[in-house]
Amino acid sequence: MKFGTKAIHAGVSPDPSTGAIMTPIFQTSTYVQKSPGDHLGYEYSRTHNPTRTALQNSIAALENGKHGICFSSGLGAIDAVVKLFNPGDEIISTNDLYGGTYRLFTKVFERYGIKFHFVPMNEPEKLSQYVNERTKMVWVETPTNPMMNIIDLKAMAAFSKKHGILLAVDNTFASPYLQNPLDFGSDIVMHSVTKYLGGHSDVVMGALVVNDDELASRLVFLQNACGATPGPQDCFLVLRGIKTLHLRMERHSQNGKTIAAYLKNHPKVAKVYWPGFEDHPNHEIAKKQMKDYGGMISFTLVGNKLEDAKKVMENLELFALAESLGGVESLCGHPATMTHASIPKEEREKVGLVDSLIRLSVGVEDAEDLKNDIAQALAKI
Repeated sequence: MKFGTKAIHAGVSPDPSTGAIMTPIFQTSTYVQKSPGDHLGYEYSRTHNPTRTALQNSIAALENGKHGICFSSGLGAIDAVVKLFNPGDEIISTNDLYGGTYRLFTKVFERYGIKFHFVPMNEPEKLSQYVNERTKMVWVETPTNPMMNIIDLKAMAAFSKKHGILLAVDNTFASPYLQNPLDFGSDIVMHSVTKYLGGHSDVVMGALVVNDDELASRLVFLQNACGATPGPQDCFLVLRGIKTLHLRMERHSQNGKTIAAYLKNHPKVAKVYWPGFEDHPNHEIAKKQMKDYGGMISFTLVGNKLEDAKKVMENLELFALAESLGGVESLCGHPATMTHASIPKEEREKVGLVDSLIRLSVGVEDAEDLKNDIAQALAKI
């Protein structure tokens, strides 16, 4: 099936008991058994739930994967991945990543003896210096949050396989519509389902997709044993959101291109970070591994003043000032004080995350209205 057909049909089927075309919300905590251990595949809803099963199958299909595993948040999914490892193990991570991931790595798992190396990944061969017998995984975001850096997935997969370590990719910014990391040799794909997969700013959820049966078994064990599982109503909402994922991503990408071009030519804007520009670092890699460039854009202001950034965001009307991204409505955020505040200032600035940087999640509204909104907000500084 092509992607649009998979979005609507993969992993789901009409309910056999009623013929309902939409997957029912199985709002139950437990299931009747004929005899101890003799059941219909469901015992307890932390372990399995039919609504969740349908969603997991759908997300796996969208990522061209075999196993989908859903969690109560994106961080819950990342938490399960790191719990695959033991004290003394080491993980190489990109140095430009979501602040919540950085916080989980440094404030939680470093306490238990797992070591993290935060390094740039524009040249994979340079990562060899961080590899030793304790290295277990490479953690990648591409495009990165919020600097929109592009990491070569094919090269990273070759590097990981050469050294016998796992490659995990946070694919949240791209969504399965724009990019499928498993196709390039990745072992684990992670999504904050909250974002583009849900698409309507009404669910918090995470997901992992893998092909390897043994790896899937270990992650499913952690999903059940640690209990960070989503409820059936949230799973139903994401199943509904996925049905329009291809339509939404087309419009997000279309609008993103329009807004990025407008910002690039604005006299009050210093830099625009969007992988669709030919002069964007690793643009050629983005062309090869992404279907389009999406609706995530970051930009800085001339003069790099925090007060100017605040004034712009306070005066935007259609772009709501809020955490998160990937919904149908346009959002703006200030990474230095919001999503990435947990990363020390000196570490943020090493990757270019300065105080005037504003991150946009361009929605599916009319692009002309969004452009006018940005114009009037920039006119206030």
